[in-house]
Amino acid sequence: MAPLRCLLPLLPALALALGPAASAGETRRPLALEALGEAEGLSGELWGAGLPGDLPELEPECRRLLAAFAEGSAALTDCLGSHARPVRLCQACHRHYSRLLGQYGDIARAVGNSSESHNCAKSILTSDRLQLVVTLSEFFNETWEAANCANCLKNNSEGLSNSTVEFLDLFNKSLTCFEHNLQGQAIYLSPNNYTEVCKNCNETYTMLNDLYNHLQRMNRQGGESGHSAHLCIDVEDAMNITRKLWSRTFNCSVPCSDTVPVIAVSSFILFLPVVFYLSSFLHSKQKKRIVILPKRIQSNASLVNIQEKYS
Repeated sequence: MAPLRCLLPLLPALALALGPAASAGETRRPLALEALGEAEGLSGELWGAGLPGDLPELEPECRRLLAAFAEGSAALTDCLGSHARPVRLCQACHRHYSRLLGQYGDIARAVGNSSESHNCAKSILTSDRLQLVVTLSEFFNETWEAANCANCLKNNSEGLSNSTVEFLDLFNKSLTCFEHNLQGQAIYLSPNNYTEVCKNCNETYTMLNDLYNHLQRMNRQGGESGHSAHLCIDVEDAMNITRKLWSRTFNCSVPCSDTVPVIAVSSFILFLPVVFYLSSFLHSKQKKRIVILPKRIQSNASLVNIQEKYS
């Protein structure tokens, strides 16, 4: 079929070339026109069948699987790009990612002894050097693992974990508190004075910060998701945003309620070396006196004995 398609553009020129030769005899011209008409009819049949643009080497089922994977890849790419800043990849795109995993598995999976399934995997995944479907799948897997999204989801990845939902709820409450108090004090205070924010949002921010620290400790031990690694990028980015607003933008700090006990314990720890060295010095000095005194008595007694002997 390919050689015939290559010759189709040359048919009009061939007809013109045969035209003058046919003028010499009336019998040759109808044959050339008839051959040209047959070629044009065959060309129309081939193009009408749609073979050149519809990947004729794929079976209909393989073509359907490839189209589904392409659609899933486009949906996941759009989701990742739309939620790149602020980072909301795990909570917004986990359904797209799970669906794409299933679509790739449908292509790669061999069901029983079906030769059709084997042909789909071979023709779509490994039939060329580029292996574009495999490359796309690896890219999405690496991106998902780098974001540690599994640490925000339940074990079966059907939704966000309970701790993640609790954290995001506190995060939204903190942002709402910031916004509400900023609007309330903008009329009366200068833009650089955020005392109302620090005072009214301190409790919510403290709860959010404590929960984040708890999630970090729990995650090191293999927490709710079963994965021991960093927290997912959504939680980390949300906490970073909140801490920057609290410390840099609003210039707030968390007051310590246990100031007196902390000062007492710190003073005691700092005073321990002084007590240690002082007691060590006094003990060594007393021991030295006890040891030296008998030696002096013994030396004086021996000297008296020597003098009596020679006298």
